[in-house]
Amino acid sequence: MKRRHFIAALGGTLALGPRLARAQASSKLARVGLLIPSALGAPATIENFSAVRRAFAELGYIEGQNIVFEQRGGDGSAGRLAANAAELVASKVDVIIAIATPAARAAQQATKTIPIVVGSVGDPVQDGFVESLSYPGGNITGTTFLGPELVPKRFALLREMLPIASRIAVLWNPNAFGEKTTAGMLAQTADAAKALGMELRYFDVVGLDQLERAFSEAADWHADSIFQFPNPTFFENRKRLVDLAAKHRLPAMYNAREFVEVGGLLGYGASPVVQNARTAVYVDKIIKGARPADLPVEQPTIFDFAINRTTAKTLGIEIPITLLAAAEVID
Repeated sequence: MKRRHFIAALGGTLALGPRLARAQASSKLARVGLLIPSALGAPATIENFSAVRRAFAELGYIEGQNIVFEQRGGDGSAGRLAANAAELVASKVDVIIAIATPAARAAQQATKTIPIVVGSVGDPVQDGFVESLSYPGGNITGTTFLGPELVPKRFALLREMLPIASRIAVLWNPNAFGEKTTAGMLAQTADAAKALGMELRYFDVVGLDQLERAFSEAADWHADSIFQFPNPTFFENRKRLVDLAAKHRLPAMYNAREFVEVGGLLGYGASPVVQNARTAVYVDKIIKGARPADLPVEQPTIFDFAINRTTAKTLGIEIPITLLAAAEVID
């Protein structure tokens, strides 16, 4: 197996690395709220909350001694997510970690004073969470996965994998992000597709019950490929998306390597789980006296590019040598 990373020199990052000496945690018992759109027992919740807990442990925190966590899940309901955000505020937690844009929005609407650290949101400036990436200015900071900016790169990789693909089915949830972030992603998608001579058709998936219908309609349209927009619900249910793509024999480009791990053809982007774990670094700084307003939003510098060779073979796709040399190849 080979692994390659695309490195981008993006500003506004915190100079932090996994091999730095562990920070000395505060002696005070910190109460941290964990908020996520999915249910508490969902695999995605367990995956993300476990990563966050490990990150705190690496920073020297020990649950029950100097930190406690208040976990809340939205059960896929915006109303439930809002109620849980309000509940965390009422319980007077010291900091709220809000994973994904829906949780960030719920936390933002629940408090203007308690620090909020967001994990893997699209465009925090356009979505109105911060004033700027360098100077957030309010009670919110955290990490972003660069939603609109990575669209052209994903289309270029898709074209290289499928040179004659012309009909691209875009799988998306129009309500996943704020209006301006969504507009930016749509504009980047339209420009990238036009430059490559691709025809686009959008298939809305607001709820999971619409996934089967979306894939079926994309197949009926004779799509050459699926192009998946970032969406926390899609990531949480990535195996289901990959299985539907296989059922309809549709090659697909996904926004993270985690999709490729479960059988997706192509994936390019920053790992949401890694970004969510990075929130622990922000909370540690805030506990020690830093203000969210002064902590720059972290943009990813490492982008995973992965190809599933078994899936390519099943679909009768010959992987170009240039992509084999650049990607992590998963069998």
